[in-house]
Amino acid sequence: MATTTTISYTANLLKYMALDQKGSAMAEYIWIDSTGGVRSKSKTLTKVPKDGNFKIEDLPEWNFDGSSTGQAPGDNSDVYLRPVAIFPDPFRGAPNILVITECWDPDGTPNKFNYRHECAKLMEAHKSHEPWFGLEQEYTLLDTLDKPYGWPVGGYPGPQGPYYCGVGTGKVYCRDIVEAHYKACLFAGVKISGTNAEVMPAQWEFQVGPCEGIELGDHLWLARFLLHRIAEEFGAKISFHPKPIPGDWNGAGLHSNFSSKEMRVEGGMKHIEAAIKKLEGRHKEHIAVYGEDNTLRLTGRHETGNIDAFTYGVANRGASIRIPRECGHKGYGYFEDRRPASNADPYQITGIMMETIYGGLEETSLKK
Repeated sequence: MATTTTISYTANLLKYMALDQKGSAMAEYIWIDSTGGVRSKSKTLTKVPKDGNFKIEDLPEWNFDGSSTGQAPGDNSDVYLRPVAIFPDPFRGAPNILVITECWDPDGTPNKFNYRHECAKLMEAHKSHEPWFGLEQEYTLLDTLDKPYGWPVGGYPGPQGPYYCGVGTGKVYCRDIVEAHYKACLFAGVKISGTNAEVMPAQWEFQVGPCEGIELGDHLWLARFLLHRIAEEFGAKISFHPKPIPGDWNGAGLHSNFSSKEMRVEGGMKHIEAAIKKLEGRHKEHIAVYGEDNTLRLTGRHETGNIDAFTYGVANRGASIRIPRECGHKGYGYFEDRRPASNADPYQITGIMMETIYGGLEETSLKK
């Protein structure tokens, strides 16, 4: 018998995972709920393509009880799941798949919390600019009592300094989860570009990108799903709260790097500066969709700018927008928006960037 109810008993599970599926496949339909969390449910697909590669048109719409996820009232609770992206399943293996879906209401309109739909329209309208995004997802590993993993009971670890990109016992915690997540992302085809331990102990970061257009949001949400699922097996919790521990500890962000084809060539700095000027003019609108409780993080301390002010500079990690020194030296490249909180929705972040820099569309709203 398993000795705990919080950690998967993997040794027992493995003998079942090897069983023949008799020509069927399992599809895990994944969606984003009303609180910005991930939910999923499994569906049997009785027909597997001869080449083993599913396409979106092979997958049926499905539905769930939206009244149990804060996405619909109890008297009209059906919310529909429309598949939009498919990934190999690192937990169950081939031919099984993970499916990112959009949530739609019975009247044929996007659900209130479906931010992907509007983002995708903006990406399509402005695709001639070839927008590339790279997001840096910070997070904190917690134990079952919601204490950062490895922190002493009833106390605190030593001051920040040795933990960032640290190596060795007492400097990093739960590297096994981080390594498992990295491998799972690569297997699933997520464009994960790296990972590192962060400034606060038990805090880590992974990076997704560069991705073009709507792909970034799909890949980052899939990476978040994988992180939660893997943490289940180790009895750990994942927190995306931007300031999980009050006091003299770094918060957690979702630094968002952006470039267009115009910015990536010689002379691109003028396009970068023009974009930053437009971002300055809509600072409040961006903050409104850059995550909950971000006021606790954007204080002007701990490598952040102040939430009430817009600033930018070369190599300045205390600014709203940072232009990397290499890009400043070359005169082209990309910029980093350091304002988004770790719990922000990547569809809202990338969508409002496109809206601000290149113009909005009629009846498009990224904030509901």
